Amino acid sequence: MPLNKYAPQVATHRRTQNAILEATQQLIATTGLKKMSMIEIADVSEVSRATLYNHYRDKESVIRALCESEMQRLVVIAQAAPDTTAALELMSQEISSNKALAAMRSQDPDSLTIALSAQTDMLWKAFSIAMSHLLGHEKGELAIRWLIGQAMHPITPAQSHAQAEAITAIANL
Repeated sequence: MPLNKYAPQVATHRRTQNAILEATQQLIATTGLKKMSMIEIADVSEVSRATLYNHYRDKESVIRALCESEMQRLVVIAQAAPDTTAALELMSQEISSNKALAAMRSQDPDSLTIALSAQTDMLWKAFSIAMSHLLGHEKGELAIRWLIGQAMHPITPAQSHAQAEAITAIANL
């Protein structure tokens, strides 16, 4: 079987994208979404500005990629969970403890509200489909509404557990 001669380049591309997205999330948590700049993203991710602009055209495209990455991460967490209740609980804890979301709640609540209410966006639709496949249609829709609420009003791990159990029980009726 021939080796993919582009594999090292693909790996470098992924590492660079991951560094950019991690830096963006860190900057949102520390600086805030509105105050963050492409220059800061490049500096914190330790990539050149040219490299950053080769990957993303502007701050909005970086933020979009971060949202896609985070939603994919939540789906992976749910897929790895042993059951529906555990999946919901783990996703809940991830959202409630996310430092970037915490910063947005206090520094950029309008931007967060707009992002969370854009449910006709293709990204939200893809997340909804993934959640429906993982949890079933009723549980998926209910879980998405519940998780969106936590982005604005986080809950404790104990509350995550109790509410995940309740959602699973309600959806099984």
